[in-house]
Amino acid sequence: VTNQWFLPAVRGDIPPGCAAHGFVCDGTRILVFGGMVEYGRYSNDLYELQASRWLWKKVKPQAPSTGSPPCPRLGHSFSLYGNKCYLFGGLANESEDSNNNVPRYLNDFYELELQHGSGVVGWSIPVTKGILPSPRESHTAIVYCRKDLGSPKMYIFGGMCGCRLNDLWELDIETMTWSRPETKGTVPLPRSLHTANVIGNKMYVFGGWVPQSAGGEISSHDGEWKCTGSFSYLNLDTTEWIGLISDCQEDKSNSLPGPRAGHCAVAVGTRLYIWSGRDGYRKAWNNQVCCKDLWYLDTEKPPAPSQVQLIRATTNSFQVKWDEVPTVEGYLLQLHADSPVPSVAGIPGTGVPETSSMLSSQGGSSLHQIPQSLPSVPYPEMKVDHPSQTNNVIPNNDANWEPDTSRNTIHLQNVVSLTSNSLKVEGKEKVAAPENKITQETMKNHADATGFKESNAPSLLPVCTSNRQWYDVGIFKNSSAVVSQFYLLPEETLSISNKMESADVPDYRLLKKQDLFPGTVYRFRVAAINGCGVGPFSKISEFKTCIPGFPGAPSTVKITKSVDCIHLSWEPPASPSGNILEYSAYLAIRSTQLQENPSQLVFMRIYCGLKTSCIVTAAQLSNAHVDYTSRPAIVFRISAKNERGYGPATQVRWLQ
Repeated sequence: VTNQWFLPAVRGDIPPGCAAHGFVCDGTRILVFGGMVEYGRYSNDLYELQASRWLWKKVKPQAPSTGSPPCPRLGHSFSLYGNKCYLFGGLANESEDSNNNVPRYLNDFYELELQHGSGVVGWSIPVTKGILPSPRESHTAIVYCRKDLGSPKMYIFGGMCGCRLNDLWELDIETMTWSRPETKGTVPLPRSLHTANVIGNKMYVFGGWVPQSAGGEISSHDGEWKCTGSFSYLNLDTTEWIGLISDCQEDKSNSLPGPRAGHCAVAVGTRLYIWSGRDGYRKAWNNQVCCKDLWYLDTEKPPAPSQVQLIRATTNSFQVKWDEVPTVEGYLLQLHADSPVPSVAGIPGTGVPETSSMLSSQGGSSLHQIPQSLPSVPYPEMKVDHPSQTNNVIPNNDANWEPDTSRNTIHLQNVVSLTSNSLKVEGKEKVAAPENKITQETMKNHADATGFKESNAPSLLPVCTSNRQWYDVGIFKNSSAVVSQFYLLPEETLSISNKMESADVPDYRLLKKQDLFPGTVYRFRVAAINGCGVGPFSKISEFKTCIPGFPGAPSTVKITKSVDCIHLSWEPPASPSGNILEYSAYLAIRSTQLQENPSQLVFMRIYCGLKTSCIVTAAQLSNAHVDYTSRPAIVFRISAKNERGYGPATQVRWLQ
């Protein structure tokens, strides 16, 4: 993540600039409908952007079989569910003269069927039951489907129809029935030009124009209004409103997004981003200020990452990686050693290595402002304490707006880091299909035989920590690390990391370090960290350091595909420890043993010789096992032999 804006070079039917349009994202395509092209002149055109090619196309849906297509409008809602978009309401201009604006608020409802991948079918006007919501514009509409009750519902909240609204409407999409759900809690103030986003089972509502009047009374004519920075969510399972930031809450430290309307908000995973908008007071346009700040809110702890994977092992280090988790600040990597590890008296560590940016945890909260166009600083200073009223706390403690010393907030500081800032996976070479890429993993010693056990691949071990001591390797910004040491905790805090998710991260500058030993089995686990704290740990992986004297693993593996075979090549080990006598290449094959134990791969030797390349025939590939532990792949292993025997194998997953 660079937090840099960029302007893509778009082509095709580029739409004119417009405001208050409808916008939905369906995979890598974006649909834009309607909006104000210039004052008093509104649009009912539909455009599609293929974001993978930055290609715009003006699409012309079929008209509904009954009734007219949607009229030109602005301030409507445009919501996606499945292969259909739902259009509701907005504001039309009754006058044919754009200079003579005669506003008409709408409450019409349309359904737009999409074609798979690109294009649309046409508009339809669904027959609905129940009372239709009153006409409005600048409202919000979201779609939510409970996991246990699979009936999707669309929720419309607020908007403007001469005065601001704060009513909530529900549409059952399967039965096409409108209703007014009863809610609990304090309903947010009437508002328009706010945002509403669904994360999990919650609809988060932020900002907008709210009525302004003396004494806190809401005037019926709504003659004056102001922007708000208030923030609430609606639990869509219980229909209870929970306030997070009140309209009158002070923010002297500027640690919260300021009041705004007409902004945009998007949910990425469990993180909510808020961008721009304008802040103003009353109807004076010259009093409005455009916001140019970008904020995000982490609403819950991140999920567990994938298992730690081994790229390369040496006698005293591992190069490891794991799959990235979206929208996280960093990763806590831990290991457990089979051999006894000395305990340490409470003495500060000596010999601090080079300092680099790293994450640590202290008490707190989860809302951050993001600096833009700062490629060298991917994360801002993130020690944020937010003042909050006592009742403005999310009950499940997933996203807390007030200081809470029992939980973790992330901020950057300079402390000891063992991180490898960038992992260069060698041997990536394009082949016939664009999906075919190579990842490498290095394995420990294996038997010189046609089939051998996978002993240094990630093992599905039970996460049972009661009798084990887990040691911190460190906290890493990237999803890779070179591990040659781990931190020893003083005796009085030996159980600190076994608290797992609730553990505070210690100050590594005060801890002693322990080097890895040759020929030793180490278990690894990793957890992701965001503004809400440390998430659950991954499944456990097990790797062994190399024994001195044996050759290292071959490197820079390349796979090139031809019509009826593939060409496999590699570089000699960086540390041969003597003369290389031969290489062996193996292919994971289908077998009954694999069906009984899917994690135990079975290999067949397909090459033995002094050359650093070999041909894999179509007949050999026809017997290959396709591994689905992450993305589907065919698995190869290559190892080198010297006078003492075979060293660790480099494992290559050829993505299919």
